[in-house]
Amino acid sequence: MQLYAVLIDGFEQQPPEIESLLNLVQAEFGSRGVSLEIIHLRDLHIAYCQGCFKCWIKTPGMCIIADDAREVARKMVHADIVAYLTPILFGGPSHLLKKMLDRSISLVHPYFENVHGEYHHKKRYDKEFRIFVIGVLPQQNDSYAELFRSLITRNALNLRTDAYGTVVIDHTHSTDDTRAAIATTLSSIMGVVS
Repeated sequence: MQLYAVLIDGFEQQPPEIESLLNLVQAEFGSRGVSLEIIHLRDLHIAYCQGCFKCWIKTPGMCIIADDAREVARKMVHADIVAYLTPILFGGPSHLLKKMLDRSISLVHPYFENVHGEYHHKKRYDKEFRIFVIGVLPQQNDSYAELFRSLITRNALNLRTDAYGTVVIDHTHSTDDTRAAIATTLSSIMGVVS
């Protein structure tokens, strides 16, 4: 059975180096027999989360806002691997990706359970997806990279996945370094994909 992955691109524009990075990512997924669909958030209409929690109470599992986020969330639920590509801005993802992450709260239950001594939302769906993230820094910045990795870890815990990996790249990384980091991280999370 072929694995399905969805890559959610949070770049507002696609400069040539990001196009090359996407080609590299496609090649890595393809070499592992993973079908990859790329979603460019800049081409979609996604409103900000209203914080109304109706996706938990009135329409369980579905946001009440009828825009493109519903389809992105549906694809996330059906994916084996959910990948994010984003510029790292002040240690966080782009506003486009942040909007989508906020809107994905519907993918978990409003109820909590104790997970390794912390309280997190219960899973809504039996199928678990793995998270693979590539963050791009405009210049080397270790504190932003560390903060970004920490945010991704917390987000992965909140979305209730045990398998996730983060690659942070900047202008000091060669194409070979980037390819190796992507391959290693992807192999790591795919080792636990069922």
